Amino acid sequence: MLEIALLQLRTPASQGSALQQAEPLIREAAASGASLIVTPEGSNLLQRNRGRLYEVLASMEEDEAVLGLQALASELGVWLLIGSAMVLRSDGKAANRSILVDPRGRIVATYDKLHMFDVDLPTGERHRESSVYEPGDRAVVAQASGASLGLTICYDLRFPALHRALARSGAGILTVPAAFTRPTGEAHWEVLLRARAIETGSFVLAAAQGGLHEDGRQTWGHSMVVGPWGEVLALADHDDPCVLRVSIDLAEVGKARSAIPALENARAFVGP
Repeated sequence: MLEIALLQLRTPASQGSALQQAEPLIREAAASGASLIVTPEGSNLLQRNRGRLYEVLASMEEDEAVLGLQALASELGVWLLIGSAMVLRSDGKAANRSILVDPRGRIVATYDKLHMFDVDLPTGERHRESSVYEPGDRAVVAQASGASLGLTICYDLRFPALHRALARSGAGILTVPAAFTRPTGEAHWEVLLRARAIETGSFVLAAAQGGLHEDGRQTWGHSMVVGPWGEVLALADHDDPCVLRVSIDLAEVGKARSAIPALENARAFVGP
């Protein structure tokens, strides 16, 4: 069995404050026996004002929260997936980056969010993630605690082809750290997570941001773990910071994919 913990956070707008919020929950998760801990999107800071964001943005190697989380992983001897950190790239652009840290505190894999959340919601909310962040250009499967993780971030959830490609490349667990808005979260969060699990026969780990944040945004919370048959194995049915614990049996991935071999049965086609 693989012992996993998801952190649900309400990340503030500075790295130091973000680390202070996450640290006790990570310690709680490690003390409960988790060997793999997953945090949400934007675990180092959430700041939707572009000017203020760039005032505090730092490189991955210099970000106070990232460095502190690496040190925690080393101290506690756990695998830590920083669901994402908002960091400065070497070319001066910003990246929304998932960072996998091993039990020695070393960064062993990164993934930059592929799909930018550029939408006009029926509620009147307008989001243009591409005006701040540079999208990634590659999918990533990484090894952690004896499992193969397919890394995604938030809006990536709406693109089934990415998750299918990760599963076909060996991922038995899909990670979906997120900061879903309340309207989209209430309408689509659970059904999309369950759909991605069913389509690929994979576990889905969805650590989420929740509540009213310092920068004024509101996120849905409701972190959850979904099994490869589409069943919800664990759920935080609220938007408050918490630790969500679950034990999973990776053998269930093979059982689900044998029962419904959709990955093998998929065919290329022409048109329309």
